[in-house]
Amino acid sequence: MHVIHVDGAGSHSRLVFEERPIPAFGPNDLLVRVRATALNRADLLQRKGMYPPPEGASPILGLEMAGEVEAVGHHVRGRRVGDRVCALLPGGGYAQYAVVPAEMAMTLPDTLSFEEAAAIPEVFLTAYQALAWLGKLQAGETVLVHAGASGVGTAAIQLARTMGARVIVTASRPKHAACLALGAEAAIDYREESFDAEVMRLTHRHGVDVVLDVVGADYFERNIESLGVDGRLVILALMGGSRVESISLRHIFRKRLHILCSTLRNRSDVYKLALTRDFSTEMLPRFQAGELAPVIDTVYDWTDAETAHSRMEANLNTGKLVLRVT
Repeated sequence: MHVIHVDGAGSHSRLVFEERPIPAFGPNDLLVRVRATALNRADLLQRKGMYPPPEGASPILGLEMAGEVEAVGHHVRGRRVGDRVCALLPGGGYAQYAVVPAEMAMTLPDTLSFEEAAAIPEVFLTAYQALAWLGKLQAGETVLVHAGASGVGTAAIQLARTMGARVIVTASRPKHAACLALGAEAAIDYREESFDAEVMRLTHRHGVDVVLDVVGADYFERNIESLGVDGRLVILALMGGSRVESISLRHIFRKRLHILCSTLRNRSDVYKLALTRDFSTEMLPRFQAGELAPVIDTVYDWTDAETAHSRMEANLNTGKLVLRVT
């Protein structure tokens, strides 16, 4: 099979095509002919040597894919060759074939193309984990979603609205319209406005119930200020640094706040299976019904992967960047 290989990990890395053996699959696995995969910021970090794959995972980039089942492990029931599926991966999406535990594969809604389906697993499972499992978001509550126009952000807006919550986002001004169209009630320009002051104004000084953050240190104190009593701060990434120089516990105690941090890639298969099962039951039917939809910025042929990476690096995309695998 052909794969996209990272040549010379680091700031001067290149994406090049190589031939590799089709991966072996076990009795509980599916071998899937990949038709589309999608970019995530983890791909950019991995090619720079800053985010190695978990032990035993494929070193090939790509944390999600959609395609057709090519072969079925002999212990697998309920799956057939030709089934259209999508799945979260620990790596290996930038390839013509991928191996997936059968229970991790989600059946594609008939209404979705492979390109659309490839834009679902990583961002929607990440957002669902953050809002439902960690943030315990409830109907009638308010959530602040940072990077609202990102893949996770656009997924989180839709999921939160489906859960009956009110959504406030931060995003650059040109991306506000897209966030509002997805269901956000307010958008804050993080470049020109103090988001914590705006949050308090929009919530009549009550603060939000949940903050979904991918920035980290640079936003930490303002996130604390933005939360109301019993609020939950869910940190998924550290794009703005990992070290907070000084922390006052006074506001955290006074507001009884919960601070939760999580990644998804290095979670156990048991955890990811349970998350996939919950999401498939609660949310996947909503794609068929049109209540949820993947937000795609651009679809590229995978021969243009470098162009796609450059677009994400420059933070130009609204929603997902997808690679069509040929």
